[in-house]
Amino acid sequence: MGTIGTRWMIIGALALATTAPAIAQNAELQRKLAVVKQAVAENKLRLQRYQWVETTRVTFKGSEQPPSQNLCHYGPDGQVQKTPIAAATALPSAGRNKQGIVEEKKTELEGYIENVKGVLGIYVPPDPQTMQQDYQAGKSSVEPVGDILNFVFGDYARPGDRMTLSFDPARLAIIALKVDTYLGDSKDAVTLQVQMASLPDGTHHVQRTVLDAPARQLVITTTNSSYQKLGGQ
Repeated sequence: MGTIGTRWMIIGALALATTAPAIAQNAELQRKLAVVKQAVAENKLRLQRYQWVETTRVTFKGSEQPPSQNLCHYGPDGQVQKTPIAAATALPSAGRNKQGIVEEKKTELEGYIENVKGVLGIYVPPDPQTMQQDYQAGKSSVEPVGDILNFVFGDYARPGDRMTLSFDPARLAIIALKVDTYLGDSKDAVTLQVQMASLPDGTHHVQRTVLDAPARQLVITTTNSSYQKLGGQ
């Protein structure tokens, strides 16, 4: 075999040695991700048998607003439906002649809160299809921490965001979720911390979320409780 042929054989062997570990790593990530996606999908089906109470507390510029509550359950379309139990009252008034300004700020704040909830609804609960698309785009990775697997998804819902999903393989459950994203532009950064819990039958659910929007001096804390199975289930 000539010198050129030998050279190409060496280059080919080096390329195979370089890419083989990467292929193996990708296959292992895909296998682990498949377990997570299946666990998420099966758990969502179990949650659809329940209703629960969602309590939301808003702290705006250091001042805590009256809490609001919703009775929640999954609708036929697979989305959470909410029925208000108690609505938050108006922001404190600064005097009768300033009532118009107070109402304007209240409306602006409520609109911003609804916008935040809408965006973060993209992340919670995580969507198996979106996770798969992120993997196929080469923007996901897994970082083992003890017995827990931290799946990191970049550009999950919008450019530059980051979602970290902590998964316990022994329990086949997500135990925590952290999201770094933004509204409008990157200056309006929003972070979300999610804590999970388990019901007696092993169904996992979001127990508490803390949303922090520093640019707006806004913190929204949501707690889910009083889980009950829907009639006849």
